[in-house]
Amino acid sequence: MKQLIKRIFNQDASDNQSSGTTHQAPTPEKTPYEIIGGESGTRALANRFYDIMESDPYAKPLYDMHPLPLDRIRQVFFEFLSGWLGGPDLFAEQYGHPRLRMRHMPFTINKDLRDQWMYCMNKALDLEVDNPLLREGLRKSLAQLATHMINHD
Repeated sequence: MKQLIKRIFNQDASDNQSSGTTHQAPTPEKTPYEIIGGESGTRALANRFYDIMESDPYAKPLYDMHPLPLDRIRQVFFEFLSGWLGGPDLFAEQYGHPRLRMRHMPFTINKDLRDQWMYCMNKALDLEVDNPLLREGLRKSLAQLATHMINHD
């Protein structure tokens, strides 16, 4: 997964260098986790994602799949994002390898739910990630991840 992020960001960085854009791209020295603002930025993204899911009628079927209250799932998502973005690997330390597709197999995930998930994530990215290069790279990577979770027609 981290290799995928690096590939996307390296491509975007090359594209932006030729167009004169100077936004910082993630590097081995400066991870997406650091660029987003470390723990506070990662937590803000996770919480904003669930705030949107909870309040937007378009995402109601997705919201209805989640156990309430959302406190625990917000924390688990923050822990996953922390490691996925190149920060502390909190999820793996507590639960082991994410194995996201396997962990999501008990739930029927179709294209509509994937689209609802991406709708919430795209809105959260727009509100929480100021760096356009990082935001677009994350959008691409998360879209691929969300599509990988589809397990039902």
